[in-house]
Amino acid sequence: MALNGAAVKKKLGRAEDDYTEVVQSSSFKELMHQKKKFIVPMSIFFMVFYFALPIMTVYSTVLNKPAFASVSWAWVFAFAQFVMTIALCMIYTRKARKFDEIVEKIKKETRG
Repeated sequence: MALNGAAVKKKLGRAEDDYTEVVQSSSFKELMHQKKKFIVPMSIFFMVFYFALPIMTVYSTVLNKPAFASVSWAWVFAFAQFVMTIALCMIYTRKARKFDEIVEKIKKETRG
C-alpha cells in the first residue's frame, strides 16, 4: 500500500516524537551512561595493550629476554593478546545482555 505525502509526514513526525521521548527518558540516559562507563575504559585498555607490543619491541629490549626455555617475553605478550581479545569479547557479551535488558525496559516505557 502506497502512502501519500501527508501520511508519510505524519508517520515520520510520530517516529521523530518517539525518538525525542526516548532520548529524553531517564532510562535511556542511564543506558548511555552505563555503556560509556564500560566501553571507554575497555577501549583504552585494549588500545594500550594492543600497541604496547609493537612499541616495546621497537624501542626496548625488555621483551627480547627469555621467559622460559627459548621463548621470549615478546611471544608470551603476543599470545596474551589473543587471550585478552577473547576475554574482552566474553566480557562484552555478558555486559551486552544487561544493556539489552535496559533497552527492553525503555521499549516498554515508551509503548506504555
